Amino acid sequence: MMHTDEKLYTCKVCSKAFSHASACAQHERIHTGEKPYKCNVCSKEFTHVAHLKRHEKIHTGEKPYTCKVCSIGFAQASYLKQHKIVHTGEKPYGCKACSKRFSRSSHLEIHQRIHTRERPYICEVCFEGFSKAADCAKHERIHTGEKPYKCKVCSKTFSRGAHLRLHERIHTGEKPYRCNVCSKEFTHVSNLKRHEKIHTGEKPYTCGVCSKRFLLAEQLKRHEVIHTGKMPHLCEVCCKGFTSPSALQAHGRIHTGEKPYTCKVCSKAFRFSASCAKHEKTHTVEKPYKCDVCSKGYSEISHLVIHQRIHTGEKPYTCKVCSKEFTEATTLKQHERIHTGEKPYKCDVCSKGFSQISHLVTHQRIHTGEKPYTCKVCSKGFSQATSLKRHEMIHTGEMPYRCKVCSQEFTQAGHLKRHEMMHTGEQSEILKTCGDTYGR
Repeated sequence: MMHTDEKLYTCKVCSKAFSHASACAQHERIHTGEKPYKCNVCSKEFTHVAHLKRHEKIHTGEKPYTCKVCSIGFAQASYLKQHKIVHTGEKPYGCKACSKRFSRSSHLEIHQRIHTRERPYICEVCFEGFSKAADCAKHERIHTGEKPYKCKVCSKTFSRGAHLRLHERIHTGEKPYRCNVCSKEFTHVSNLKRHEKIHTGEKPYTCGVCSKRFLLAEQLKRHEVIHTGKMPHLCEVCCKGFTSPSALQAHGRIHTGEKPYTCKVCSKAFRFSASCAKHEKTHTVEKPYKCDVCSKGYSEISHLVIHQRIHTGEKPYTCKVCSKEFTEATTLKQHERIHTGEKPYKCDVCSKGFSQISHLVTHQRIHTGEKPYTCKVCSKGFSQATSLKRHEMIHTGEMPYRCKVCSQEFTQAGHLKRHEMMHTGEQSEILKTCGDTYGR
């Protein structure tokens, strides 16, 4: 029997023609919503038996097809075939409308929908249209809450396979994307692209109100809320408002005490991934960002920017109440609490409030008895680093505070201040006033 391109079978709904009856029957399920093939593990349903078999490999983790170049495994032979083009760089499929080329025919077909504006995949709940079946399937999980992809290490579930693969790199430590300038490695290609802009100085996103420029679109979006004053995301515990869900989620950890990010070297836990990453650099002593003036090195580009203000004298953050200027936004925020009286950090034991989280941490050691700072000479423990530093002067004999009048030296600034009152006569006046008060 000879094979021809003749298409004898037509869809009754949209009139699309097919050369095989089975292909036509499968297509018609798009319109009817019929999904006759069900997964025995998670009960997910599929229109094609091939899609079911492909899905089942998610649960088994089976990847029988391996790339000979990079040893990456694939669940399907077609995936391996597509992957091989990554190494050859071949792009045999060209768009007739814009000449853009693709490594896969399916990518070309999807791309052409940009020109035709075709959106054949419709969400059954909200009727939003999509150009890709995968995008529609991902979207529908918003409505169902389904998270079929589970991490084998910590059992965390995800709505997308790509999100699971990224998450797994937390456990494996894999960072496959490397910066060509400073060799820093990243778990995600988007993080690498974002990082590369630090070296180029590129800030392509501009605020339409104040013309401030940003490295990332999400930074601009967050910034624009400053002008609108909107804080739509409210904390259920303290009613504090935030500009983004991620900021609210991070804030929530102050109340719950959750610290999900752990240092791989010393196991210290952190509330934020950025804080953990910053801390881990203390073990590697990696400081790739150098000051042009004094050559001092920093592990973070933001720290270098702040440091450079020492040389320039720039203080871009001004208090609206007293006009005092600051080099850092965080310092300004802390200062403003003097005027507002705000003390957002509460002790779980005695409910005492603090304007800074570092003050709360230090205070909590009164209750726990923790003394993490130990003298190397006599092993005495202290709850604060400053207390340890003062104590160490007993052993070293160091007296950094000197009286300008008589040159007497002191270990503490408070002791010097008290001493200076003897020269100014202020102490005598204080003692006289106290004496008069008690003598009555």
